[in-house]
Amino acid sequence: MTSNMSVSGKQDLKKDERMMEGKRSDLPEPSCVSMKSDTSMGLPISFRDRDSSTDMRSQKKKSNISRNQLDSIFQELENKVITLIKKELKRFRKLLSPDYPACTEREVEDEEDLHSVREGALKITLHVLKNMNHTNLANTLHNKLASVYQPELKSKLREKFKRINEGISQHGSSALLNEIYTELYITEGWSGDINNEHEVRQIETVSRRPATQETPIKCNDLFKDKSIRSVLTKGVAGIGKTVSVQKFILDWTEGKANQDVFFMFPLPFRELNLMKQQNLSLMNLLHHFFPEMRELESIDCDSYKVVLIFDGLDECRLPLNFQKNERLCDVAESASVDVLLTNLIKGNLLPSALLWITSRPGAANQIPPECVDQVTEVRGFSDPQKEEYFRKRISDQSLANKIITHMKSSRSLYIMCHIPVFCWISATVLERMLGEAESGEIPKTLTQMFTHFLIFQIKHKDQKYYQKCDLDPQQTRESVLALGKLAFQQLEKGNLIFYEEDLRECGIDVREVSVYSGVCTQIFREEFGLHLGKVFSFVHLSVQEFLAALYAFISYLTRNVTEQQTTDLSDLFRKSNMSDFLRSAVDKALESENGHLDLFLRFLLGLSLESNQTLLRGLMPQTGSSSHSKQETVKYIKEKIRENPSPEKSINLFHCLNELNDHSLVQEVQTYLNREGDSRLRGTRLSPAQWSALVFVLLNSEQELDEFDLRKYDRSDECLLRLLPVVKASRKAETLINENKKNIFNFFFFRLFPSGVTTANHLSPPIPIFCILNPCTH
Repeated sequence: MTSNMSVSGKQDLKKDERMMEGKRSDLPEPSCVSMKSDTSMGLPISFRDRDSSTDMRSQKKKSNISRNQLDSIFQELENKVITLIKKELKRFRKLLSPDYPACTEREVEDEEDLHSVREGALKITLHVLKNMNHTNLANTLHNKLASVYQPELKSKLREKFKRINEGISQHGSSALLNEIYTELYITEGWSGDINNEHEVRQIETVSRRPATQETPIKCNDLFKDKSIRSVLTKGVAGIGKTVSVQKFILDWTEGKANQDVFFMFPLPFRELNLMKQQNLSLMNLLHHFFPEMRELESIDCDSYKVVLIFDGLDECRLPLNFQKNERLCDVAESASVDVLLTNLIKGNLLPSALLWITSRPGAANQIPPECVDQVTEVRGFSDPQKEEYFRKRISDQSLANKIITHMKSSRSLYIMCHIPVFCWISATVLERMLGEAESGEIPKTLTQMFTHFLIFQIKHKDQKYYQKCDLDPQQTRESVLALGKLAFQQLEKGNLIFYEEDLRECGIDVREVSVYSGVCTQIFREEFGLHLGKVFSFVHLSVQEFLAALYAFISYLTRNVTEQQTTDLSDLFRKSNMSDFLRSAVDKALESENGHLDLFLRFLLGLSLESNQTLLRGLMPQTGSSSHSKQETVKYIKEKIRENPSPEKSINLFHCLNELNDHSLVQEVQTYLNREGDSRLRGTRLSPAQWSALVFVLLNSEQELDEFDLRKYDRSDECLLRLLPVVKASRKAETLINENKKNIFNFFFFRLFPSGVTTANHLSPPIPIFCILNPCTH
């Protein structure tokens, strides 16, 4: 340290050392460091000020006794404090020495719990150095200490993120991430504006869109561009956002990527939610999540690169009030967690830190656009990546091939495989069914797949419960229905994660939640926040929707619905018969603008089939068969298709018919296509229902929609309206723009601006037609 100081600095330091060693000056006044002499001089004055004439002698006697004791106590205290300070100063001097290597992790560890003492010694040292006009030296010392703790942080994060739990809460059952990780398809930019539609709708569109004009990007390259501070990554539930974050962090800890990053701090929203009532500084927040860093009093993002990762914005239960929250710039100033986050994202706190935020599409608009430098989209698995996943997941390659062939045979299932979690669910079911471990009809619909998945989880209970005793059917039924009730109520609220109060509201005893996970280990997941509390969730939104539908179906059969009278879906349960119940559910789904009940409706209709009820006979009440409602329900759905609802709603209604094993409308259109050949349907007058069926057939065909030629079809406005989802899903839509430019423009223009704008002249600048036709171009 002395070699880096000026002459005056040396003299000051030597003077300080002499003072700390307790050397006395020849002058009569007490040393400013000598605690004994300061105390002996100060105490009599303090006591005299409070003496009264009555107690003077007794207080003086006590003060004389106390003085002798304090002399001894403070002499010992002085020696110990000076020893500690000297030890820390030697450590700091070593750190600043140019020929001294960085401390090892073992040197950092304390033999005793002296973290607070070390923190105090560091603050004193930094303060004195700055007063001595050695600010640069103080900053260097702080940064050197930061480098000491980087290896420990990496070690802790590597241990935390090296394993992946595919729906499994027990750590021992997890797998190494690097062994099963399949690269996800991620693109720069966003495929559209904020989309509040049900994510299955988005998946069906995204899965059909070729990627030839999109720019792929790897997670490890997110911050290669030095001008980018904040990245917002969007993607539907279960598409792989959290796994991407996990791999990003793991690669850094293992030295494979982003080695220019000094610190990475993952701060999941589901854990930040548990601190929403607390007031603390940003540094205290980081110390809470990363206790190994608690000796650092600040983060110097100008000296080293820091990445903060906020995963799961859609799970945030903080207000994130960017407009009204006070401005905060000091990392040591306390505030609510909400204020800390908004100031971090706006760049008031740690303006040089890099931020990565992940979110489902519907929640992404909580972040002001000006706070985001780049938007990326996780598109899930491409078709080759789906196959790669199954081959990695299933060790028997012959069985893997069977699974891939079966999934391709059902387009609705294969499209869902864009979601990695659904690939895992399918592999869990088909590995046993196609591997001849179990018999029965191989699932071809979503309801069949999830029904078999639930059955598998019930049969394969958590090992510790299975070894003790087999749970009786009544207990199993009660457990599943309890989870179903939670799923149903939280689905209406739009919640994917739950906390202890949410479980208590559904009558679930938090202390016995392990019993629920014992029945359905991989359906209901319990996670532990860092020193905060428990977080609960289902493996995926689709699992939650299936259990919600199962709960609603069984509740209707048993009429055990007294608790549902205050919910939006309460009138479903007041219907007199099954047909009315299902028709009402269809109406409710159609009334939803964003389609949040689409998948719930599919499952509900699928569960009305006797074949699926037979599979679930242990859970279903003994009230007789309800399959009589099938034909009435099919007829009602076809009527709704003919009433010309939106193309997106029509598509879901066709999926509903598929769940009911009715393919008549699709077969009609397929007959037209087979008969017309290359001429297709040009000039053919189709009914509204047949146009919808055509869209469904085209979107679910195996043929790539790289280019879609509208000239092969009727050029009427009705045709354009009906085929809009196909146009959106294709990379390039060939149209007779020169021949029919005005009609086509007006059609799309009024689809975009149904009210408020009457002519194209109101737009400045005008929108080029190709920007509207091509969804990949903004």
